[in-house]
Formats: sequence, structure tokens, C-alpha cells
Amino acid sequence: MSHKFNILVIDDQDDTLEIFKLMLSREGFGVILASDAVSGLRAAYRNHPDAVLLDVMMPEVDGFEVCRRLREMTDVPIIFVSAMGTIEDVVRGFKSGADDYVVKPFSRSELIVRLWAALRRSGEHPQESGEILFPTESVMLDCSRHELVVNGSPIYLTPKEFDVIRLLVRHPGKVLSADAILFQVWGPERLGDPDLVKQYIYRLRKKIEQDPDAPRYLHTVWGSGYYFDMDGTGLVN
Repeated sequence: MSHKFNILVIDDQDDTLEIFKLMLSREGFGVILASDAVSGLRAAYRNHPDAVLLDVMMPEVDGFEVCRRLREMTDVPIIFVSAMGTIEDVVRGFKSGADDYVVKPFSRSELIVRLWAALRRSGEHPQESGEILFPTESVMLDCSRHELVVNGSPIYLTPKEFDVIRLLVRHPGKVLSADAILFQVWGPERLGDPDLVKQYIYRLRKKIEQDPDAPRYLHTVWGSGYYFDMDGTGLVN
């Protein structure tokens, strides 16, 4: 039987792994089990799961660190499922890169609904993967290849650099605050870090502007945010 989605479960309790296996299998998911952090990271690397269910309390390497390491290799949904349910625990979980946090004990229906919601949100992005954007006559963004072309020449961008410029290009002439860019590109855990956005705008200007000190496309509105100018006039809507 082929499964539409494969779910990686990382938990150091064998009985919990078996419960997850039965529960997810009944819903039609493929299930990959890992009983510690190292085997979980290896399973993620080898199997490319569609989502990860992750415990917090594990020996040697805890779930928060596992989540951070997973985020370095994948953007799939990560949901903490843990008995550690204080506000501090939940906030720490989201800051480490999780998409959701479910506190034990939980109902089967609650977990399945949250899992499907996370999968649905992540599934919205591949629909845009073939999109090609032409914000100006000299600039082209190929979303399927994560490629920027300026005046016919491809420009190498890191994944986050591409995400930043794609967000601005999709809202031409609209000033987006640093927090709006942080939320859309890095997630809520990075809110309040405007220097990160400033750094990426600077890097992008060096790559796409003829004169980074007098930008034609990527503009700053001091105290408000940043915008992409399709006409190269510097006028903001």
C-alpha cells in the first residue's frame, strides 16, 4: 500500500512509538519511527518525511535541539508532542522552529487535525513552485529554480535571500515592515530582529543593484520598512 504522506515520529518511549504507529497507520499515513535524537536526524536525512512529530524530553540531545537541526535540512512541518506544557516550553518550541505544539495528554482527533492542518499549510508552497515573475524588464524570478536573472545574467542567491526578494516582488510598491518580512520568511520566532532584515536587504542590493548606495529597485522607508520598485523611479504607492 502506498501512502500519500510519511510521518517521522521521534520519541524515546517504545510504547509511545507504538501508539503513534497504530494511530497514524489507521489514518493512512506511512510511519517512520526513531527512538532517539541521532537516529531521528538520520531518518529525516534518509527518508525525507512529509512531517515530523517530536518529543522534547529525550536523553543526550533534547527535542528543542533536534528541531533546530531539522530546520537546517528541511522545511517540512514539525510538531512537538510533549508532556512539557508550560508557556515557556511552548514558546521555546516555536523559537526552535516548530510549526505546532501539542501537550500530552491529547485526543487522537486533535493531533490528527493539527497534523493535517500543518501538512495543508506546507502544501500551499509547492503550488507556486513553477511561477516565474517578471517585476521589471531587466529582472526575472524563476521560483521553480530559485533563480534570479538580472539583465540576462543569473545571480546566485541563498534560499533566504530568494525568499526575501520574492516577498517584496509580490508586493511591488508596498512598504513591508521588518516584522512583516521576518514573519513571512523566518517565522514568528524571529520577530523583533530588524537587523536581520537590514542585513539581507544590503546583501541583495549588492547583488542586483548597479549602485547599491543609490538603489533603483530595493528601497528603504526609514522607520517603516522596505519595498520593491517595479519602475525604478523610487516612488512608493
